[in-house]
Amino acid sequence: MSIIADNLSAVRQRIDAVARKSGRTGEDINLIVVTKTRSVAEIREAIACGVTDTGENYVQEAELKFGEIGDIVRWHMIGHLQRNKVRHVVEFISMIHSVDDEALAREISRRAEAIGKCIDVLIEVKVSGEPTKFGIGADEALRIAEGISQLSGIRVSGLMGMAPFLADPRETRPYFLQLKELWDKLPDEQRLYLSMGMTQDFEIAIEEGSNMVRIGTAIFGQRA
Repeated sequence: MSIIADNLSAVRQRIDAVARKSGRTGEDINLIVVTKTRSVAEIREAIACGVTDTGENYVQEAELKFGEIGDIVRWHMIGHLQRNKVRHVVEFISMIHSVDDEALAREISRRAEAIGKCIDVLIEVKVSGEPTKFGIGADEALRIAEGISQLSGIRVSGLMGMAPFLADPRETRPYFLQLKELWDKLPDEQRLYLSMGMTQDFEIAIEEGSNMVRIGTAIFGQRA
């Protein structure tokens, strides 16, 4: 087996183990494999190992990779998305994790509706308070979710957030707990996905209720 295959197997085992602690299984947790900066060859190798969902941060990079790989996987936009870039991704993106204002949601809706498509969107919430992070405040998230819920072309499907990078992953727990409590306040039809947890903290995130994790480094390894 390749290193990517070995790492994927190890990650899946870890996901399953921590999910079972909280009364779920690994099948209840959606794994988004973060492929930003990774080569098409690496992505193809991951797909050959059963990966079904890939996450990209940059529009141009995502476009180029989709052009080579196509729709054999579901493509997720997990990075910040500018309104003027929406037109480049609506045709092939399955889910946008980073909706942080109504204007962006309306542009996604308009573009998706024009091609007869409905795109799942997550509201990105800034739970860490870090000025360098994108997202909206927790007090605004429910208002925006309600405000865009009737738009055609999109489906509000949950929340996304990132804890700060901390030396001890256990210290991320309060951030994930805050996001889970906010997610619990969404209407049932919007409470589909809670996207939180990355390589350094996904086990804590799953313990706190995440059902979607975004993992790259633990699968592909550190960039040299």
